[in-house]
Amino acid sequence: MKKLELEFYKHDAVTVAEKLLGKTLVRCWDDGLVSRYRITETEAYLGEEDKACHASKGRTQRTEIMYSEGGKVYVYLIYGMYWMLNIVTGAENHPQAVLIRGIDNIIGSGKVGRELRIDRSFYGENLPDSNRIWIENAPEVTCFITAPRVGIDYAGEEWRDKPWRFILK
Repeated sequence: MKKLELEFYKHDAVTVAEKLLGKTLVRCWDDGLVSRYRITETEAYLGEEDKACHASKGRTQRTEIMYSEGGKVYVYLIYGMYWMLNIVTGAENHPQAVLIRGIDNIIGSGKVGRELRIDRSFYGENLPDSNRIWIENAPEVTCFITAPRVGIDYAGEEWRDKPWRFILK
């Protein structure tokens, strides 16, 4: 299959989170080996108004890449040990991203980051142009469920309960 083009990532995070289900996340390792994974779970974070989104605190050094045009990688470290893989979406200066929560039989965003050996060096990577990580097209899926996002109680009931987690069935 062919890499997703920049245009795919220019939509809002909720739309892209749904459309990423079933797509193929590709990782090219330092030794040249290429691994492919089916995206099975995503979560959308939709801008400064979304109290669960990192951009809700405004533009910072950490969130700067979220203010770019879609198609970039946003990574951050949690608990001092897990790198979270996010895909920036939408238009420039409208910060939003999709967290990759599951690939193949690997469920959990920390486990995804560990499997893909994500680290700080991926911050800002341009997916359509990258030679070490990208997403390839695959047939659109229609069999999935939505659920509230995970681990964001701090954002309040309104934002916690948004059905912006997408899970392939």
